[in-house]
Amino acid sequence: MMRDDNRFNFKEHVSTLVIMVFFWIIAIVMWQSTGKIFYLFNFMYIGTSIGLAIVIYSVLPREKKSSGRILTLFLIGGYMLIFVGLVERENMQLEGFFFYLLSGLFAGSVIHYLIGKIFGPFLFGRYWCGWACWTVMVLDLLPHKRSSGRIPGKLGWLRYAHFILSLGIVLFFWFGLGYRTKSYGNTELYWLLFGNAIYYFLGITLALVLKDNRAFCKYICPITALLKATSRFSLLKIEGDEKKCNECGACVKTCPMDIRISDYVKNGDRVLSTECILCHTCINTCPEKALKISFGFDIGGKELLNERK
Repeated sequence: MMRDDNRFNFKEHVSTLVIMVFFWIIAIVMWQSTGKIFYLFNFMYIGTSIGLAIVIYSVLPREKKSSGRILTLFLIGGYMLIFVGLVERENMQLEGFFFYLLSGLFAGSVIHYLIGKIFGPFLFGRYWCGWACWTVMVLDLLPHKRSSGRIPGKLGWLRYAHFILSLGIVLFFWFGLGYRTKSYGNTELYWLLFGNAIYYFLGITLALVLKDNRAFCKYICPITALLKATSRFSLLKIEGDEKKCNECGACVKTCPMDIRISDYVKNGDRVLSTECILCHTCINTCPEKALKISFGFDIGGKELLNERK
């Protein structure tokens, strides 16, 4: 009997369900420990958005499953940018995180970075990049969804330079100009608007010039300097069944991050690349259904990437 691909299968989505419950637990703990109802709303919203995406993602036919991920990008990324950033006037940029740390302010930006980009990736890797980033929610709408491969060379150093530049700007304003930030306000809003404008300009320009929607993520995004370090130890990674894999290359051709997934499968490894954003594109496109998300204890950092010829 032919299997119904549109039927919800709990086992296939247990990893995402774990992330959903993870955020619900954080919501309750933060609410009870601080007495602030905002934390209950904030993290319950994020967890529920993930749960909604699971349902939509599961019932859609394979060729349209990416719509479930795009929905999550707008539900979570849009919420973080518009509500927490623009409405609450918090600086959600990397510079805001640095400013809040120097100020000793336990702002929403600090919580966001600690959970989503520093400690959380030990559990769920770079899920943020694939399912929640407000920069990517725009970039993934651009037409160049299939990459021709990485540009040869070590251009990844640019993201570390960007990270150092962001930190340097903050230190200059803090120690050189005596600037002090608040939890929220118009100045923080201006930082957010200006920073996002630069990100969107660079992201869209690179995508169009290089014909690669994820070029910003691969070469320039400073957040990946954090994510690549912590996601090495992620419990969740892509795993392949070597017996089912026929090395057709479909996963490599459609991977937005240019990872040679089939090489990991052939070597008997899970996908150990810190470039993996767990977007499920390879899982959806594998004709043999040889790929899945799994829990495990291994250390990533082994980069097998497809480069342009």
